[in-house]
Amino acid sequence: MSDKYNEAIAKSAVITDDAAVAAAVEKIIGEHFDQNNTQEVYRFLFNTIDLTTLNPTDSPQSVAKFTERVNDFDSEYPALPNVAAICVYPNFAPVVRAVLDVTGVEIACVSGGFPSSQTFDEVKIAETALAVEGGADEIDIVLNVGNFLDGDYEAVCDEIAEQKAAVRDGRLKVILETGALKTAERIKAASVLSMYSGADFLKTSTGKGYPGASLEAAYVMCKCIKEYYEQTGNMVGFKAAGGVSTTEDAVKYYTLVKEVLGEQWLDNRYFRLGASRLANHLLGDILGQEIKFF
Repeated sequence: MSDKYNEAIAKSAVITDDAAVAAAVEKIIGEHFDQNNTQEVYRFLFNTIDLTTLNPTDSPQSVAKFTERVNDFDSEYPALPNVAAICVYPNFAPVVRAVLDVTGVEIACVSGGFPSSQTFDEVKIAETALAVEGGADEIDIVLNVGNFLDGDYEAVCDEIAEQKAAVRDGRLKVILETGALKTAERIKAASVLSMYSGADFLKTSTGKGYPGASLEAAYVMCKCIKEYYEQTGNMVGFKAAGGVSTTEDAVKYYTLVKEVLGEQWLDNRYFRLGASRLANHLLGDILGQEIKFF
């Protein structure tokens, strides 16, 4: 039986043949990586990082210290752009808000039963609302993969829309958990449904329990974002996360975004990298020496 959710997916012309996707990625990286592997791009990429700490050992004290390093960066490296955001668990939003002194760095929180999305809808909404009240500018939630794989698209979309409302004036990133979805066909469907439901960003992965970001998943997501923009005029952002740890990794995602989405998306309002180790690696390659700042 047809419904508006399946109709939205069916209308998408984005390719879902996994072999064709892999070939397209290989071609783009092969033809364009070298021209993007530059100091200028490294500096830009540093400014797209959601600097992340999501550990069982996180505490108000450790998160405060983590935030202080972002403050210190402005004074120690004044010629370089800072990270785009600090990403923490929602209970630490007030800590980051109290400690963060620098401008231009957003506060992002994972929410909605991260990383599994397995809790009551009421708990998810409350968690997001409390994170926003505590100072979060951006909320990263996980697509309800279980409902998605069951084909209950209405439940998936209603949940995203409710979370979007709870974010109020902030921005909502929807994590597809592409390592669990596995195929281009499923990643396309999840991308379409998430944007249909109000996602401001599509994000690849949690980095918890499943394979993280892949270039193939990123390609499909970016093609869906481009198609959605052409149909609606709305720019949805893209975030790669989970295992993006080296400068080479980062440049490859930059290359895909540039070639598939275009220059408009080369701005940290629309392109992010979720990482904990990447910042030091990029900083080292910018400065030409090993750096352990963060």
